[in-house]
Amino acid sequence: MTFAPAPIPSRTQYVLEAIKHAILTAQLQPGQALVETELAAQFGVSKTPVREALKTLAGTGLVVMNQYKGAIVRLVDATMAREVCDVRLLLEPEALRRSIGRKVSLEAAQEALERADSAGDKADRSLANRDFHRALYLPCGNPLLTQMLDELRDQAALVSTVAWATIPTWEREAAEHREILRLALDGDGAAAARALHDHIASFVSRGFPDDEDGGDPA
Repeated sequence: MTFAPAPIPSRTQYVLEAIKHAILTAQLQPGQALVETELAAQFGVSKTPVREALKTLAGTGLVVMNQYKGAIVRLVDATMAREVCDVRLLLEPEALRRSIGRKVSLEAAQEALERADSAGDKADRSLANRDFHRALYLPCGNPLLTQMLDELRDQAALVSTVAWATIPTWEREAAEHREILRLALDGDGAAAARALHDHIASFVSRGFPDDEDGGDPA
């Protein structure tokens, strides 16, 4: 028997989305302390929904909870970015190849591309990009594979936000997304998977270059 997760109370959901948006627009910086009393006063709620929202955000990887320092926005450095990238490289191209093999509709991916192009800020653009990637792997036919990739979505969005603060390359990423989708719509699973692999790897390489190449970690 399986049980659906309990719905998040509306006040907690409101606080959660507000904090997430602030993190993904860099209004809350990596490493910044998230003080429950200050956030409660800011949002006009008690500390309980703030505490629950922070716990949820810690579960998605955007926030780190420390028994001594409290909650902080997760720090993003080259190591963290590459760890997220490594897992995506192992799973996401294969999930896309399987989706194409099942001849599914990719209308959701096209819609996400359009939202990313018209996004008003970095958070909306980053989340639309995550929706694009999810629309490619969601129909892969393996719920466990989908779940594993879903659990990386917020961390991948945070990596994008930090990288774009240094090198705003979203136009290049958008062009790469269009090419990936073109290959997917043509039914060329192998080529689409290769393009997706190169897209993920090159983004992290640009945003978080190796020290040996003369770059500094973010």
